Amino acid sequence: MVEHTLQLDLVFNSLADPTRRDILQRVLKTELSISEIAEKYTMSFAAVSKHLQRLERANLIRRRRHGKHYYVQARPDMLQTADEYLEQYRQIWQGRYDKLEQLVHEKE
Repeated sequence: MVEHTLQLDLVFNSLADPTRRDILQRVLKTELSISEIAEKYTMSFAAVSKHLQRLERANLIRRRRHGKHYYVQARPDMLQTADEYLEQYRQIWQGRYDKLEQLVHEKE
């Protein structure tokens, strides 16, 4: 359980940064080389690489090497895990909203 919680911490921490969210969105569509990713940003290659390391540590992406090039692809399974975690809270809040709506209609 603790390991699972730590992994979720890494996921949400990674997703807190807009650049990392943008990178993830790009590689969810298609596998990209690191240089293809880096050319989309006005930061150094090293800075992009650090963002990729954070995403990789959170298991949101994986890198693979082909010759001299590294390619990045998304790991949607970890996003699914985060979504399952958030679903618990969606259900709690939906129940509360339903009760509130019921109370409002009873008072009318």
